[in-house]
Amino acid sequence: MADMRPGGSASRPGDGPSRDGGAGTELRVALAEDDVLFRAGLAGLLQDAGCVVVGQTADAVQLLEAVRAARPDLVVTDIRMPPGQATEGLDAARTIRQEFPDVGILVLSAYAEVDRALELLESGHGVGYLLKSRVGDVRDFLEAMHRVARGGSVVDPALVRELVSARRREDPLAILSAREREVLELMAEGRSNAGIARRLWVTEGTVEKHVRSILTKLNLPETDDDHRRVRAVITFLEAR
Repeated sequence: MADMRPGGSASRPGDGPSRDGGAGTELRVALAEDDVLFRAGLAGLLQDAGCVVVGQTADAVQLLEAVRAARPDLVVTDIRMPPGQATEGLDAARTIRQEFPDVGILVLSAYAEVDRALELLESGHGVGYLLKSRVGDVRDFLEAMHRVARGGSVVDPALVRELVSARRREDPLAILSAREREVLELMAEGRSNAGIARRLWVTEGTVEKHVRSILTKLNLPETDDDHRRVRAVITFLEAR
């Protein structure tokens, strides 16, 4: 059975996710991880940070049961889980995205699996892919969680580096300036405009201009900004 242990003032399952996910916001999280020690440590970290862990599960079937019962703001799941230790977590994430499109999904993996990460990102907004080793950097990990819960995207830098090392014959990014490529790479790491500005030592307004230029040059259709950013990141990852 799924470990359904709500803490704090969790909303009722029928209320649905809050989608705020900002700093200081009580984030309701469901965890799926078959490594008992890792799951317990992650649950403790989240609770210490003020999150409400509404479900802890060891396999994908239990994860779906937990999400349907508790309607969390965010799901944190491994890719490989029982019974097959293959793509059960990713399959569950796909089902959750279909049934509850507003629930953020953060996938944790022991390895940078490029194809599976791209498949996840193609599902739209509110998704993330991080290596489990990133959990050790608690502040960055919590920021990534909140970003995904708010509808943003997060991609592990290790995955970005792996894709940057690959070469493609046709480069759709050739139209971008060197600075725009730098901004897009930082976007692919899941950084906000403010975070990019701090990294590049420029103003946030300058970053916003670069982002608008990137989206225009990549000929991305006019939709909500979050989704356009995700599409830009996917273009970057696929091109490199």
